[in-house]
Amino acid sequence: MADFQFSLDQLFRQPVIKITNDLLPMGTVLGRNQHCKVIAQVSEILNVMGVLSAHAQDLRSPVTTAGRVREAPNQYVYLLANVRRGRRGQVCGMLKVGLKQLFLFDVNGAMRNVSQAPSILDFYVHESCQRTGQGKRLFEYMLADMGWSAVQCAIDRPSGKMAGFMNKHYQLERSVPQSNHFVIYQGFFEANHILVNSKPAQRQLQLRNVRNGGGDSETDDQQLPYPWGSPRRRKF
Repeated sequence: MADFQFSLDQLFRQPVIKITNDLLPMGTVLGRNQHCKVIAQVSEILNVMGVLSAHAQDLRSPVTTAGRVREAPNQYVYLLANVRRGRRGQVCGMLKVGLKQLFLFDVNGAMRNVSQAPSILDFYVHESCQRTGQGKRLFEYMLADMGWSAVQCAIDRPSGKMAGFMNKHYQLERSVPQSNHFVIYQGFFEANHILVNSKPAQRQLQLRNVRNGGGDSETDDQQLPYPWGSPRRRKF
């Protein structure tokens, strides 16, 4: 578990806490003179856990940092700790989620515009806490708090362990192929039917171009996501 040089008693009044972009545990009442101290402690936890998560996933840089959380008002981080009262505790898990607008293919190959799609952005459980039920505990807490189901979630760049986790605990195995780095499972669109635009994304993009005074120019075409616009060339 990740150890810190300060007591977690004040932060973790319960095993799982929710951090918003103010970098304070949601629902915790603090005195004015305590805010700066708690923000500094939360920032250190987020930065350390973000580095550990990136290392575990072989990423070049962390997905989660205190700075990124502060800049994202529609994202939340759940932290799970082993708190021993009167002693320094240990943080064993982190889960970052958010709401994103995504263009996703359905099972028939039609692209759909999903507004505020429930998204899993970073999920890490310390190696010493894996296979002990702590990851499931953290994930279930998040689902209950956000009012989501597992099949509703789009997962950003899931690792092999994450895919196994979703299969083992939620029987989610059959994914819907996408052209981006998000993974969704069959049943996603049915679970998110209120969030899915009823018209295909291609038609919506065409209407957007008309409203913006667009025509058939190459510039307009480049603004359309593949496969309707010209594919963008990667810069190496």
